[in-house]
Amino acid sequence: MDTIDAMRVFVAVVERNGFSAAADALDLSTAAVTRQIAALEKRLSARLLNRTTRRVSPTSIGAMYYQRCLQLLAEFDALEASVGAQALQPSGRLRINAPVSYGIARLAQLLPGYSALYPQVELDLQLSDRLVDMVEEGFDLAIRITRQPAPSLIARRLAQARILLCAAPDYLARRGQPASPEALVEHDCLSYTYLAGGETWSLQGPQGEASVALQPRMRANNGEVRREAAIAGMGIISQPDFIVDQALADGRLVAVLPGWEAAPIGIHAVYTSRSHLAPKVRSFIDYLAQQLDNGNEGSL
Repeated sequence: MDTIDAMRVFVAVVERNGFSAAADALDLSTAAVTRQIAALEKRLSARLLNRTTRRVSPTSIGAMYYQRCLQLLAEFDALEASVGAQALQPSGRLRINAPVSYGIARLAQLLPGYSALYPQVELDLQLSDRLVDMVEEGFDLAIRITRQPAPSLIARRLAQARILLCAAPDYLARRGQPASPEALVEHDCLSYTYLAGGETWSLQGPQGEASVALQPRMRANNGEVRREAAIAGMGIISQPDFIVDQALADGRLVAVLPGWEAAPIGIHAVYTSRSHLAPKVRSFIDYLAQQLDNGNEGSL
């Protein structure tokens, strides 16, 4: 027996002076109302109602119980309403994991806008280029830059990034501009430690696809380190646009092999379960999707 439901039935019987009227008000059968009251009296070991052929009225104990039921049901309804309202309103700490370079180049400028919209959410952004265990480390969501998110996670694609080949002007002045993807093997290339394809750069261009196996001069697990090394003239990099676009715009880097690029890479928001997705998580993902759609990266 559900005690709250039984209390509601009891209140309805008292207020309507009968089982049949209470049953009509609650959209129950008279037999169901009778069973609820009998079970409640048995549970309490007390007679709550006086029953005659004409009328049903509370006993003295029943009258006292009726008043307490009114108070408790009002408190219960208020509690449910309060919890329900909070469940719909984004609030609480939101733990986000993102790659270092993307967090600095893109997320940092978007966070103030989200915070202004949802002041009850406490943002906790952790930047790391390693693949974190979201459950083990307690993250609500993560930004993953990949062509194929892990199948164990729920992913929403927010945007895409172009992968550009570039180098410093003084490097190209010394070593020359490679004439084809295959010529990259004669150059100093700076590789990303976590590159899915190992030391092979796969490019798409006017003549189709080309894959070049490299022996990098340097490996690093952070894109900004590679960008700065390239600006200093150390070699050629293949980097997402959000890491190199400013350096290309101001001339510190220039394009290598114009017309050849790696396939675009997806920017995804990932989380662990669709079930009861917290409003703080949903609101942040929707906000990112809207902002990135309005920006340079284009939502897909």
